[in-house]
Amino acid sequence: MPSRSKHILYALLIIALVVILDQTTKYLIRVSLAPFETITIFPLLNLVHVQNKGAAFGMFRGLGNTFFIVISIIAIVFMIWVIVTNKEHYGIFSLLAGGAVGNLTDRLLFGSVTDFIDVHISRYHWPAFNVADASLTIGILLFVLQMIRKKN
Repeated sequence: MPSRSKHILYALLIIALVVILDQTTKYLIRVSLAPFETITIFPLLNLVHVQNKGAAFGMFRGLGNTFFIVISIIAIVFMIWVIVTNKEHYGIFSLLAGGAVGNLTDRLLFGSVTDFIDVHISRYHWPAFNVADASLTIGILLFVLQMIRKKN
């Protein structure tokens, strides 16, 4: 188990890598594709330029950008507190914080979140998502798996 300063440094590195990868890919989509333009990568994967004003899958967009900014800031502060006080889960919470910071950055700069990964089977599409969303999802799954493993 790394020392407190090392685990905080590792956490910051993970957060920075997630945010850099997220913001770089979103930038490339914004400058390369018009809104709703689609490029097929593989039979089950497209790139598409979507601006999401809501939460996951575009839900709750009627709550407004300010609501999501405030919730994101509260969540990021909580995750940083967990990272600083708990060496055991810093990797997982770093993925969560990186994803939250990536999407918060979009909300602050553009008023919406750029989504671009479109996974589909035939005409059935999963809602478009981005690197920050993937980081959040992976972090949540790892946290749940770790809690299940601890319980057993």
